[in-house]
Amino acid sequence: MKVDEIEGFFKELQDNICRAIEETDGTGKFKEDLWEHHSGGGGRTRLIQHGSVLEKGGVNFSKVQGEVHPRLRQQMNLGENDDFHFTATGVSIVMHPYNPHVPIIHMNVRYFELSNGTCWFGGGIDLTPHYINEADAAFFHNYLKQSCDRHHIDFYPKFKTWADDYFFIQHRNETRGIGGIFFDYLKPDDAGNGNNLSKEALFAFVKEIGESFAPIYTALMQKHRDEPYTEEQKQWQFLRRGRYVEFNLVWDRGTKFGLETNGRTESILMSLPPQANWEYNFEPVAGSPEAKTLEALKKGLNWAS
Repeated sequence: MKVDEIEGFFKELQDNICRAIEETDGTGKFKEDLWEHHSGGGGRTRLIQHGSVLEKGGVNFSKVQGEVHPRLRQQMNLGENDDFHFTATGVSIVMHPYNPHVPIIHMNVRYFELSNGTCWFGGGIDLTPHYINEADAAFFHNYLKQSCDRHHIDFYPKFKTWADDYFFIQHRNETRGIGGIFFDYLKPDDAGNGNNLSKEALFAFVKEIGESFAPIYTALMQKHRDEPYTEEQKQWQFLRRGRYVEFNLVWDRGTKFGLETNGRTESILMSLPPQANWEYNFEPVAGSPEAKTLEALKKGLNWAS
């Protein structure tokens, strides 16, 4: 299996997700921005704004090539003088809706290959509701659990815990949302995170996770798009978006790595919402839906049945 086949799937995945999102939104249309990376390769950034459901959303494809950056060499324990080059390709998605009852969603699926033949898959998908809805949380996690179970019974519990730990705002001591799954360094025929699965088997898993995005999120868009909301609920949404920004700029390693290695800023910061607020020392009313949401932003909650 060559990188061209994986790249082809990611491009098709971007096309299919954009089509499904446009159909469900009803009025919003993606605009495409083609770009080139300074070290080689490039990508297709697609942005949807001011739709019927989505205030802002992005579906990005990229394939970048070049010499391994010194910071990444450190992470991967590569020799300073070794001549390593890389190819990285994937799809990254974030959606910010108007209605505070429709959740924010993020997904990333990616493949990384070194010139010495070492390769791995990574990715994840997580849901960030402004108001936690237990039925939605169960739907989301059960969908992911069933997708994971079809490939390896250990994947969901392992990757769910990984997501709880990764999507955690340490300075707030709260999770970004209700988690999902997160995985990285799924190396073919390796006893580590990939559980000895072949490259073909790992690719099949990544494909299924990627293809889960559209049915999951279009269902949530349709379910909540017309629910009424108050101005107070909208202000709460802005505060929750503020937490999203804090995580992405302070803790998200993909954002930090992209900015530190002179990546394309507009594509990297596509994940940020169009508006977010911060209110000093905000405390929700005890027993309110806002307070209950904060109480549920914890690691280790079992949303799947």
